[in-house]
Amino acid sequence: MKYNKAFLVAYILIAFFLISCGGSPLISTPVENIDASPLKVLELTNAEKENWGHLDLEKDTIPGMGVDRAYAEILKGKKGKKVIVAIIDSGIDINHEDLDGVIWTNKNEIPYNGKDDDNNGYVDDVHGWNFLGDTYNEQLEMTRLVASGDTSSQRFTEAKADVEKSYNEALQTKKNIDALLQRIPPAQETLKKHLEKNDYTKDDVRKINPDTEDLGQAKGLQMFLYNNNLTLNQIKEIGESYNDQLNYNYNVNFKGRKTGDNPDDFNDKPGYGNGNVKPIKKSESHGTHVAGIVAAKRNNGKGANGVANNVEIMSIRAVPNGDEYDKDIAKAIRYAVDNGASIINGSFGKSYSPHSDWVREAIKYAADKDVLIVHAAGNDSNDIDIEPNFPADNIDGFEIAENYISVGALAPTYGSGMVAGFSNYGDINVDVFAPGAQVYSTTPENEYDTKGGTSMAAPAIAGLAALLRSQYPKLTAVQVKKVILNSGLQLTTKVVVGGDASNVQPFSNLSKTGRIANAYNALIMASKL
Repeated sequence: MKYNKAFLVAYILIAFFLISCGGSPLISTPVENIDASPLKVLELTNAEKENWGHLDLEKDTIPGMGVDRAYAEILKGKKGKKVIVAIIDSGIDINHEDLDGVIWTNKNEIPYNGKDDDNNGYVDDVHGWNFLGDTYNEQLEMTRLVASGDTSSQRFTEAKADVEKSYNEALQTKKNIDALLQRIPPAQETLKKHLEKNDYTKDDVRKINPDTEDLGQAKGLQMFLYNNNLTLNQIKEIGESYNDQLNYNYNVNFKGRKTGDNPDDFNDKPGYGNGNVKPIKKSESHGTHVAGIVAAKRNNGKGANGVANNVEIMSIRAVPNGDEYDKDIAKAIRYAVDNGASIINGSFGKSYSPHSDWVREAIKYAADKDVLIVHAAGNDSNDIDIEPNFPADNIDGFEIAENYISVGALAPTYGSGMVAGFSNYGDINVDVFAPGAQVYSTTPENEYDTKGGTSMAAPAIAGLAALLRSQYPKLTAVQVKKVILNSGLQLTTKVVVGGDASNVQPFSNLSKTGRIANAYNALIMASKL
């Protein structure tokens, strides 16, 4: 998962500073809910935490997408048509217990015979294609620009400064994370001894009246973890992410690509990569998590429910641990279109895009073939009307196609904190918001985990689009987009923007529609077309 660097730098620095000083390590004071709505802010139950994105604002006072309500009141007994959703991402665990029955199979390809049976240019593409080959770690695009030494580039100086600054911030933050990780286990042991039990709860810790400095700091640290929905393993995962940034993302000497093609030549080597769409290691979990949000089998007694039934997931491995190559993304979009996908999910993005024209041409190609593209707005807490996030369906604000939905991320509590602090926004370049923070879904090797990002919001919308195209197969991609955007709940609630408590705006300012997506309303609207 790509963590929001700026948010986490502040997050870990402040937390470490407060803990070091012995203070209560809360990141910030909650901003007063300025909206006068009678809805109450309630602490979620464990069941709600694992399913909040499917709940309904009107019925449950939680800003989910109304998915469960849609199934209970509209879709009950309705079968629908199979829809192929292409997931352009990291590898997907196609053998996962909650996904194995929803994976797309290329019926025209004889499995693993070393031949291109369907003559589509890809050998043994049984469940999709892997444009990354046998690697996963990569540089960021700005690091590639610096490594190229092309000082004639307009962005070289800017990129060089960004890389140096980012490297130094990552190094300092990694040191702070390591120090924090050293404090957590002994603090938790202190709590176990005081409470005389291993399985203590948030309420147990909250009620502690510390009589020693060690116990006070242990309580403060554990409450910090509870209040910010963090676990020891998640902080370890964040630490590993910063290791990767230092070793790969910002390392100008690192060479990640091993596919044998030239990423700056679109036509040099057709069919590069291979047919292995699975993750190459367990920590490559992003694509599996995204796939589960779209289509994990519903109500099967296992970990998570996807938004859509009647879905086949086409796995396209094109997003590394670093920035994706424009060439891979453009070819991935074309592969999805040419092999039958009607919806494409893209939970990736970057600030530099040297061949953005290749990707825009692929977006237009998808539009011409009636394929809807859903894309994450990005996790930099930025207004992307001002600071671009690629890929994009526009040039200087002018759209090249009408088949593209850009999605911002919601948090699970209605009110001023409803917009995830990491989420990008923009009343021109973000279309709608959907559940994206603290989302529970599938991860490799039959496991489940909670992750956050606009990466999680986009597949919620892709799943909704699949529901619509399954129940109403005559709807075009453009019509599906209009239904999703126009059927959402339009809110005027004042919210904290970009995680900055001093920046409070009406929610309606943050996207083109000022709406949060709602499956229940979307299906009703689609039925009337």
